[in-house]
Amino acid sequence: MKHTLTLAVILFASLSLHAQKGGETVINSLDNKATEYGNIAQEIWHLAEMGYQEEQSAALLQSNLEQQGFRIEKGVAGIPTAFIAEYGSGSPVIAILGEYDALPGLSQEAVPMQKSAGKAAGHACGHHLFGTASMASAIAVKNWMDTNKVKGTLRFYGCPAEEGGSGKVYMVREGLFDDVDVALHWHPGSSNAASAGAALANKSAKFRFYGVSAHAAGAPDKGRSSLDGVEAMNMMVNMMREHIPQEARIHYVITDGGKAPNVVPNFAEVYYYARHYSRDVVIEIFDRIVKAAEGAAMGTGTTMDYEMIGGTHELLPNLTLQKVMHDNLSKVGGITYTAEEIAFAEKISTSLGYTALDQETALIVQPYETTARASGSTDVGDVSFAVPTVGLRAATWVPGTPAHSWQAVAAGGTSIGNKGMMVAAKALSLTAIDLFEDPDLVKKAKEEFVKRRGADFKYIPLLGDRAPALDYRN
Repeated sequence: MKHTLTLAVILFASLSLHAQKGGETVINSLDNKATEYGNIAQEIWHLAEMGYQEEQSAALLQSNLEQQGFRIEKGVAGIPTAFIAEYGSGSPVIAILGEYDALPGLSQEAVPMQKSAGKAAGHACGHHLFGTASMASAIAVKNWMDTNKVKGTLRFYGCPAEEGGSGKVYMVREGLFDDVDVALHWHPGSSNAASAGAALANKSAKFRFYGVSAHAAGAPDKGRSSLDGVEAMNMMVNMMREHIPQEARIHYVITDGGKAPNVVPNFAEVYYYARHYSRDVVIEIFDRIVKAAEGAAMGTGTTMDYEMIGGTHELLPNLTLQKVMHDNLSKVGGITYTAEEIAFAEKISTSLGYTALDQETALIVQPYETTARASGSTDVGDVSFAVPTVGLRAATWVPGTPAHSWQAVAAGGTSIGNKGMMVAAKALSLTAIDLFEDPDLVKKAKEEFVKRRGADFKYIPLLGDRAPALDYRN
């Protein structure tokens, strides 16, 4: 027995040393290509293509992956800008998720003061970094697999329209993750962290009201205002806020309210989101929003219909994987600023109302936590109910920067964003290596996944059976 234990210890030590050397090699390879990957990220930053319009961004990532020997399947799940890049064969199947869509109305130059770049959109959530870092990780891990003759399948999932378009939901619904063992992802942020994540379930729709046009002064009695329908709906939903769980969130924007004050508008549209950390509560709240819209149409003499735009599950954590990701991020560490970056970051920090720049947050990795409070939504949630999923955040923005801000766009267009992106690429790569080398880790992650999800779980997409909303940004 003692002899057997000794052999086991020696074997474990040998495997650990092998993994350590493999990790060092991968990190060095990423460092050597940091400039190249930074250029790719900045090209996507300049393109700033919105959801389901990311033709050039997707093509750029595809081209680089194809040159590295990945097999490319384009237009998956009925989405022209969605794709899968695959390398290797057999088990395990490890997926790395990448995003590349920008947000409308957030055009910004890479300068520390608010200044529009004159474009329709901007990368205020850093998805240009997200997609590029994930691609860089996939290439680095593929090269490691080649060098070490590692068996298994590595996939990069090109995921469009995360910002409200629910691109991954269609990919999950299509069964594209059914044979995946583990999915890895990350997200830009203002700190480095790999604790258990959380996300709010979300349902969104565009409510369209139809009225009767007339001269607003000369013949108002002949008109029926579609804008009145929208405003009546909004009033009722706003009163409803008092009577929903306090953790819930409802947001809306009027996307069309008419064209001229002296014309009773015959068409108006309002775009709604409903969120909560439980998808069941979201479904209930959304149904009440629909009732408010129906009542508003009845009361204003208009008609109404609505189109589901997006719907995502909450995020299902996997602590087995999360601790591994945290340990790997801790090995990589954060980033340090150059003098030029400090000068930029100080101005950004001042614009956010801070009296001093917090450099330490960019440098360190936040302590590991097993719980988290959700504040936003992501279609990664649906992936997490299909396959064990784990992620991290990296400091690509100046500490204290909120997502969806001009400050996030600005930092993402600089070397600060590029540096944080490479932190994420390294942590993803080290975690992928661990999964390829440790079948027990994959097994334990799956066991926890089944336990948390429930053995009788049946996936029902919150957006129903609609086709991908390819024109939702038009």
